[in-house]
Amino acid sequence: MRRRDVVVLIGGAGAFRPLASHAQQKAMPVIGYLNSTSPLNPFVPVFRQGLSENGYVEGQNVTIEYRWAENHYERLPALAADLVGHKVDVIAASGGDLSSRAAKSATSTIPIVSIIGGDPVAAGLIASLARPGGNLTGVSFLDVELTPKRLELLSELVPQASVIALLVNPSDFNAERIMRDAQETARTKGVQLFILKASTEGEIDAAFAALVELRAGALLVGADPFFLIRREQLVALASHQAIPAIYSLREFAAVGGLICYGTSLTTVYRQFGIYAGRILKGEKPADLPVQQPTKFELVINLKTARGLGLTVPPALLARADEVIE
Repeated sequence: MRRRDVVVLIGGAGAFRPLASHAQQKAMPVIGYLNSTSPLNPFVPVFRQGLSENGYVEGQNVTIEYRWAENHYERLPALAADLVGHKVDVIAASGGDLSSRAAKSATSTIPIVSIIGGDPVAAGLIASLARPGGNLTGVSFLDVELTPKRLELLSELVPQASVIALLVNPSDFNAERIMRDAQETARTKGVQLFILKASTEGEIDAAFAALVELRAGALLVGADPFFLIRREQLVALASHQAIPAIYSLREFAAVGGLICYGTSLTTVYRQFGIYAGRILKGEKPADLPVQQPTKFELVINLKTARGLGLTVPPALLARADEVIE
């Protein structure tokens, strides 16, 4: 071969490298991550951990396109449609059931793995827990179903509270169910229940101001992704008003909340990532059973209880999974 031919061939090979690299990039699977909250969500690393258990590492062999609704739930349908337009390989929907519904409405073909707070069968998202039957599966953490239990625990902790307030986000898909279940439980226990609504930071402040007028003896904070993001504000206001409050997740107790009862979000988000990885490997959502928690965490913050002048019943302390001193 002549020297000139060698030079041309080498140059030609170099010229093709960017094209080959571009093809490799295009071949990398893409996850569309849809969430109702903000990039401040603390559980994205846990999702990535679950993904890594199936061999997927962001930036190495999988790309993640993030779409955040910033607590404006009405933006979710457009964000879901945007991910569908980008032809992602799987949509990972979290941050409340409205994310799941938006993804499900946007596509019937792209696989969806979801975190579901309520009953996914009743919501029409799947056919059954064991055999979802469509393009959506995921993890249901029964957050909404635990509302009656939380009210019972609150009454056990503060038996003298004849008036209890419930704080809900009216924008949440499960708000009506939460209010209905709380009202039924309150009637059973013979306590008066007042419902307060908040979907913005300012409305949270206004709701706590109303607690004084209502003379509420305790507060149940409904399960909602927005409330989780605003947990420090909620806990600080409860402390300022000196009102005993129960929350849905241990993350509230970790920042000073009195008592929490619910599923471990760390466990849920890890399974969320594992399922996303399994779908990328070729498994079908229709055949992957919706996972449900087998354990719920009762966390009590004794330091907060002392600050409120509360004595936690020994029977309640004995049942606690974690006691924060």
